[in-house]
This record gives sequence, C-alpha cells and structure tokens, in this order.
Amino acid sequence: MNHLDQLESQSLFIFREAFHATLKLAMLWSFGKDSNVMIHLARKAFFGRVPFPLIHCDTELEMDEVYAFRDRYVKEWGIHLISHLCPPLETTDATLPPAARVASRKTLGLKEVIEKYGFTGIIAGIRRDEEATRAKERVFSPRGVEGGWDVKDQPPELWDQFKTDFAPGTSVRIHPLLHWTELDIWQYIKREDIPVVPLYFARTYGKFEGRNLDGKLMRFRSLGEKGITWPIESNASTLDEIIAELKVTKVSERSGRPMGTDEDESSFERLRADGYM
Repeated sequence: MNHLDQLESQSLFIFREAFHATLKLAMLWSFGKDSNVMIHLARKAFFGRVPFPLIHCDTELEMDEVYAFRDRYVKEWGIHLISHLCPPLETTDATLPPAARVASRKTLGLKEVIEKYGFTGIIAGIRRDEEATRAKERVFSPRGVEGGWDVKDQPPELWDQFKTDFAPGTSVRIHPLLHWTELDIWQYIKREDIPVVPLYFARTYGKFEGRNLDGKLMRFRSLGEKGITWPIESNASTLDEIIAELKVTKVSERSGRPMGTDEDESSFERLRADGYM
C-alpha cells in the first residue's frame, strides 16, 4: 500500500467504526475540498451510497459557484441534504471579531439542527495541519451538552484504538480526515477524480468583493463565506500545478481567511470551545 492507500484505509475504518457505534449520524458538507473527499470516502465505505444525511449550515453568504456546485452534486451523488438557515449575526457574541461572528452563526445553526433531529454523532472534515487548535483534536471527540469542546477531557487514541462506547446522551464529533494534510487531499482528489468547486483553480481577477485586484492570477486555498474569504496570488490552474505549489509554498492554507489571522488570536479557540468545527 502506498501513502494514499494507507490514509484511505484508515478513514474508511473510521467511517465504519462510527456507523457501528450506535450513533445517529450526520455529516457536515461545506462543499470544500475536504468535505468532498469525505463524501467520496463515505461512498467507498458503504458500497456507493452515503447512509446518513449531510448538513449544510447556510449563512446565505456562500459564493455563487459554491451554491451551483451544491445544486449539481446533491442530485448526481444522491445526497440526503439538510440545508438549515443559520441564526442572524445579532444572535452571536458581539465581543468576537467580525469574521468569527460569521463562523459563530454556523455553530448556532448546527446546534439547532442537532436539537431538531437528535443527531448524536456529527462527522466533520477537519485536519490537524489546518490550525494549531485542531492539532489537539481526537478522531472520536466527545462534546458537552451544548456542543462545547473540552481539550482536557478527551479520550486517548493509541494505535488507532478509538473509544466509541460513550455514555447515553453524549454528543460525539468524528473526524475521518484528521490525519491527512492539505497536500494529501489534493493528491487524493487527483487520483480519485473527485469534483471540486472551480474557485480552487487560478484565474485572473480584476475586482473581487469591491477590491481592485489589478488583473492578478489568483485562486482560493480555502473556501468560506462572502466578505470573509479572499483569493491569494497563485498561478496554479490545474491539479498538477496545485500539487506542485503545495510542495514548496510557505503561505498558510488559511491566509485568505481573516479568522485564521485575526488580531484576537483567542477567537478561534473560543469558537472551538463553544462547538465550532
């Protein structure tokens, strides 16, 4: 087995462990590269179908290309999609930075979905290499009643021995991609021919969200909502060029996401403690 085979095998095992853990499962779908890889893996794990619903916590601020991608592939992949409108900005913590408040809307929306449908296991596509706080995560991560994450109260996971027998009423987050890197994701997308939103590929931008970009070649490394996500300079317009770029770049994956560079460095950890994915 090569490196991608090993990653795939471990993720398939995690999906099946979650499915057999008597959890009422749902999976988050952001329409980004990571969650599209998760759908592909779930279909492999369960013989061509995803046996649980996908959740989209909708702020109504996704980019047009993202909504178009959703509408196409929810049909092509036979997805049972729960699209839930998030609470308004006014309901979030006013002490958070602006970008973090938008993310907080999604946290509140997820809590509403969990309460409405009674889900006890939520599958999410986070990776340890994305952000320092996520590096502390577990594959099977128990959460508090309100979805909060206590980094000091996480089970040990040694040699892929995962704790899946939680007390009744426990909410669990499952992370099948925790051990992957951004480069792994793109290499796997190429190998498996997984569709992605076209915004990931470089193109010439004149203006974007009111900003004059002077006809630069740019692409998105990470997709988020309008107003809090911007493209970065890049010539990578094909999968091979993206992979080659990632092998040498020193630019952070979340450099186009203000929440990853907020002056208030604690905002991300505050969101995570409150249940943000």
